[in-house]
Amino acid sequence: MLTVFVSLHGQVRKAPMIDPAWLRPDSTANVWVDLASPTEEEARILRDVFHFHELAIEDALMEVHHPKVETYGDFLYVILHGIDFEASRHHFATHDTDFFLGRNFLVTVHDGTSRSIGHLHRVCERNARVLEEGPAALMHRIVDTMVDNYVPEVEKLADKLDQIEHQVFEEPNKNLIKEILALKRDVAAMRRVVLPQRDVVSRLARREFDFIGEQVSYRFRDVYDHLVRLTDESMLFHDRLSSLLDAHLASVSNRLNQVMKVLTVITTIFMPLTALTSLWGMNVKLPVYPGGAALQFWWIVGIMIVTAVAMLVAFRRRRWL
Repeated sequence: MLTVFVSLHGQVRKAPMIDPAWLRPDSTANVWVDLASPTEEEARILRDVFHFHELAIEDALMEVHHPKVETYGDFLYVILHGIDFEASRHHFATHDTDFFLGRNFLVTVHDGTSRSIGHLHRVCERNARVLEEGPAALMHRIVDTMVDNYVPEVEKLADKLDQIEHQVFEEPNKNLIKEILALKRDVAAMRRVVLPQRDVVSRLARREFDFIGEQVSYRFRDVYDHLVRLTDESMLFHDRLSSLLDAHLASVSNRLNQVMKVLTVITTIFMPLTALTSLWGMNVKLPVYPGGAALQFWWIVGIMIVTAVAMLVAFRRRRWL
């Protein structure tokens, strides 16, 4: 899908196609071209109309790339990631959005699932000032919305972490390794995206590029601060999960030791009892206890009970139980 917004003479309107006159050096128009899951024919606009570098076009049309920023002389190429809010299995499934930023144009390429760009579509239709501020300011609005969308997902992750932490210490018998490892995988995915994205936005905030003015660079600094906090939280989550995993494994190991101790005590107690039953089960003459043949069985049972109780008392005094 191809969407074109143009700001000209104080008005913003949607256009069915791109007028090459808007891209001339003396043009006063500001143009935003959004390509959502572009077809091969729509993707030709990148080469035939804007004359972007073929390597940048190739990267933009591929599905997944790490965040980065590159300059190609007359335009700036940026890859940033938005969060997939609808992901049901992984909190931090992301999709990349590609930006081509020029003097008076912004071209965005994405897979059609970006909520941030959909939101800015509606804002541009209602408020002409958004595009009149320039393509760099529009790019900041999109990036800022993308980063803001991380907040509810990070809060969900924190709530899940608190829940697992409670289970580790309050329900130690529950097997939580699978949940902890799945959560660590999500946090690792978050860090893989947020860390390079923070570096990209940092470069945009330092005014390394002529397309980013001073006022817009200040705005990118605010986005950079948000990404720094997200990075710190991802590291904190990683440390907490590592500690929880160690605590859970220690709890499981301790529980296993307790079970083994009980089984060992039971085995130790039955060793002399087994010896007694083996002796009196032999077909040879053995000592006969008072009371005649009818009481021999109860004498053996009594000796076994006394032996078991004596061993339990000895284990208790040595604090083995």
